[in-house]
Amino acid sequence: MVILFDQFNMSDDIFETIFATKQQVIVAKVLIDEMKKNDGEMGKTEMGFFATTLHDGNLIAIINKPPYIGKKLKLSYNKRQFYDRILTPMKSMGLIDYDLYKKTYILSEKFNKNMMKIGLMWLQELRRPAHDLKVKEK
Repeated sequence: MVILFDQFNMSDDIFETIFATKQQVIVAKVLIDEMKKNDGEMGKTEMGFFATTLHDGNLIAIINKPPYIGKKLKLSYNKRQFYDRILTPMKSMGLIDYDLYKKTYILSEKFNKNMMKIGLMWLQELRRPAHDLKVKEK
């Protein structure tokens, strides 16, 4: 997944930086909240149940952010799109890990470590001499 952000207009919310739409932001937040309620872990069966409940439109969330303050939202999100646009990107970025042996999804700190690694790579690039690239002009 590619994260594009504007350093001068950074959101205070990590989800708004990572995801493209408000609906994806809401679904990702609800997923992470569910995992936090279960000590940062969710089994494969529970994840499937979460995705199905979301797909069926039976998931109700209370969001304390404008314009939803004080309202109960009935969330609906296609199951396949949930896996393709929410869960899989979160796994590939290191926000969530999947333990093959326990068959559980686990909240992870790998995202932070990867961002620090990217920052160090940039610092190394800044300190290198100019590349000896030859540009052919017409």
